[in-house]
Amino acid sequence: MKPLATADATAPSATQALGWTELIEHRSFLVRYAQRRLLDPALAEDLVHDVFEAVMSGRASFGGRSAVRSWLVAVLRHKIVDLVRERSGHDSLDAAFDGEEECSLECPQPGPDEVAEHRERLSRVLVCIAALPAGLRDAMQLRVLRDQTTEAVCQMLGINQANLFVRLHRARQQLAMH
Repeated sequence: MKPLATADATAPSATQALGWTELIEHRSFLVRYAQRRLLDPALAEDLVHDVFEAVMSGRASFGGRSAVRSWLVAVLRHKIVDLVRERSGHDSLDAAFDGEEECSLECPQPGPDEVAEHRERLSRVLVCIAALPAGLRDAMQLRVLRDQTTEAVCQMLGINQANLFVRLHRARQQLAMH
């Protein structure tokens, strides 16, 4: 792994070692910066920790050519870009960080319309399950909805595994027709 920001090779005396107290002063700012870009507080904390680890281990060293906070933000930005590249599978997001175009990443979570649609579909399925004959309904509710083990469901219903599988198959067939 290459250092994120290093001092000039011709000026080794310009490299400054940063202490923990100097770093911790900037922690809350860096976390807020990362949270605004990632929209994930835990991930933001992790990346700031990674920045501090890189600085303390010497993989990133402060050259003194800018303010400490500016340099830490630059290191954090590189970490964010690396993370986004790793997770999104894109080759380059440099243009988005240069201000030339907006960086738009799709959220893996369903949108409000999708959530509403899923809830409506679930409501319809639950109504259909409730309308099944008692033996099929009980098998579906216990095994599928309540996620009981096959053995537990068989014991509760007083049936064998083959009979349970037949009931579940028939229930699914009836549900598929609705």
